[in-house]
Amino acid sequence: MAILAHPDDETFGTGGTLALYAERGVQVHLICATRGEAGEMDADCLDGYQSIAERREAELRCATDVLGLASVQFLNYRDSGMAGSPDNQHPNALAAQPVENVAARLVPYIRQLRPQVIITFDPIGGYKHPDHIAIHQAAVQAFHLAADPAFAGSLPPHQVQKLYYYTVGKGYLRFLVHVAPLLGMDPHRLGRNKDIDMASIVEDGNFPVHARIRCNQVRRKKDTASACHASQLGGLTPQRFSLLGFLRNWMAQDEHYMRAYPPADPGLREDDLFAGVK
Repeated sequence: MAILAHPDDETFGTGGTLALYAERGVQVHLICATRGEAGEMDADCLDGYQSIAERREAELRCATDVLGLASVQFLNYRDSGMAGSPDNQHPNALAAQPVENVAARLVPYIRQLRPQVIITFDPIGGYKHPDHIAIHQAAVQAFHLAADPAFAGSLPPHQVQKLYYYTVGKGYLRFLVHVAPLLGMDPHRLGRNKDIDMASIVEDGNFPVHARIRCNQVRRKKDTASACHASQLGGLTPQRFSLLGFLRNWMAQDEHYMRAYPPADPGLREDDLFAGVK
């Protein structure tokens, strides 16, 4: 089970892992907290759609079909946007919800689907997106509540055997910070809205990598699923597209995870998230 925040998180981050296990016959389920309402897109992307949320949900369903996921569930919160944006103040914004409320919404899915492994974001949400951080916190709490008989509900408790945080390899991030100025990009102001401080992420997000999942054999599936999210790939100059394409190719070879449960011994290196699963 992947517990993530927005349409495209399942592909751009964890798409290789999800496709790989689905191809091996694993039932892979996605819980998506929002429909990405605060995402920006060119006006022509809305042709035939009533809203950004409708377009992004359609893109998500396209991508999950390609990746081979068994099911997709929405928590129906609203995209909070980046930190400091007006979207933070929406009453249904994910990041504005009490974490225990979001966790309580997740527990029935965990108890019903009974996953052996859960993946979610690392504690800083990859690049400090408020929704990524919020769903990380809720997923961790739900992981423990789902196994607790004292937590009320109609479904029996379920102990998930392993919990992993998806995290970007720091070698990739350091390379981006160093090469960005050479291409006229400020590593403190990246992204479409210049609101991603990659340099600070390198400093604050030094999480250990306990599992590296080789994704080369499903690279075409991940690329095809990425193309489903066309509304989120616009606005790139040829120079920047070339850089991001190179970096995406580099990243696509492996996807990196920190193991949160069971606690990892120092120096742990896994190449399978199901290693040791009964």
